[in-house]
Formats: sequence, C-alpha cells, structure tokens
Amino acid sequence: MKKSVHVVGAIIENEQNEIFCALRSPEMSLPNYWEFPGGKIEADETPEQALQREIKEEFNCSIEVGEKVEDTTYEYEKVIVRLETYKAKLVDGQPIALEHAETKWVSRDEICELDFAPADIPAVEKIANEK
Repeated sequence: MKKSVHVVGAIIENEQNEIFCALRSPEMSLPNYWEFPGGKIEADETPEQALQREIKEEFNCSIEVGEKVEDTTYEYEKVIVRLETYKAKLVDGQPIALEHAETKWVSRDEICELDFAPADIPAVEKIANEK
C-alpha cells in the first residue's frame, strides 16, 4: 500500500501579477522541482491554517489565503499526493527561503517554462491561462 499525504500549496501573487515559486533543494523529496510553497496539513488544521503555518515556517512571512484554485491527486513512485492549491496574498514581510534552494517571482507568461513537480502542473496550467 502506498502512503497518502494531503498537502496544500499557496499561489502567492504580488502587485505586479507575478507568482511566487520555490525550487525544492537536493535534500528534499522531489528535489530540483519548482513548486507552489506549502506543505502537509496537520490533523487539527484546515487547509488554510496549514498554509499560513507552512509559509511562516518555510519563508518567514504571513499570508492571507483566498479562493481554492485546484485539487489534484497524483501518484508518485512511493507516495500518493493530494494537493490543494489556493490563491494567497502577502500580508506581512517578504518571503525568505529557509529550506528551498531558490525562489523567484514569475509572470504568468513565464510560469510554464519552469519544471514543476507533477502534482503542481494542473494548477500551473490553470493560473497560466488566467488573464
């Protein structure tokens, strides 16, 4: 039986309509893939609470979580991941990568050029097609 994990990702957008993307470090699972930052939902959390906590822990900033964008289940080699992505806005601070290899703000035109983790791709495509 493969283990299942339920994770959340934040599509954080700035005033220039750029999206915040993070590159997973070589030490992480799924290394060297880009992703929307986030993480696992703990037992007593809503997806929104989990996102706020994870962004605070990994990027030392605060977000306000908005509408849900996508809910994708993807089967990797060792694990089944259910990823819920939400739009978000920064409310305090600027994201600083504490665990990721690299981060950048990208436009919707550029976002499809990054090598995203497979579970993130449906949300990437949805966001890229928004105007």
